[in-house]
Amino acid sequence: MCRQLTIACALVACAVLLSACGPLVYRMEVQQGNLVSQESVAKLQPGMTKDQVRFVLGTPLVTDIFHADRWDYVYTLKPERRSVIKEERRLTLFFDKNGRLDRVEGDVVPGAGGRGPTVENRQ
Repeated sequence: MCRQLTIACALVACAVLLSACGPLVYRMEVQQGNLVSQESVAKLQPGMTKDQVRFVLGTPLVTDIFHADRWDYVYTLKPERRSVIKEERRLTLFFDKNGRLDRVEGDVVPGAGGRGPTVENRQ
């Protein structure tokens, strides 16, 4: 009788401990930062003010007080149940001394046609 009770308690303890490892817990994708699309970047024009750029792309994720003429937009996507980042995008905007858009660097570049600002693609 005592042995059966011990086995039953051990089975219940194992079931409780293993339930945390199973697919019963839902983990959603984690998106962080600003999702900047090709279409948004294509709307950028050289000479745009900071307010105009903020209207098109949203508030930058990082603004450096030591480099007020540089804005960084970073986006990461981490799928559920994985510790590895699935997608990462970086976009850096540089402004001239008058606060006008000068150039763009990053993974997301404007489309063809030469409408956008000067682009440097770093990958």
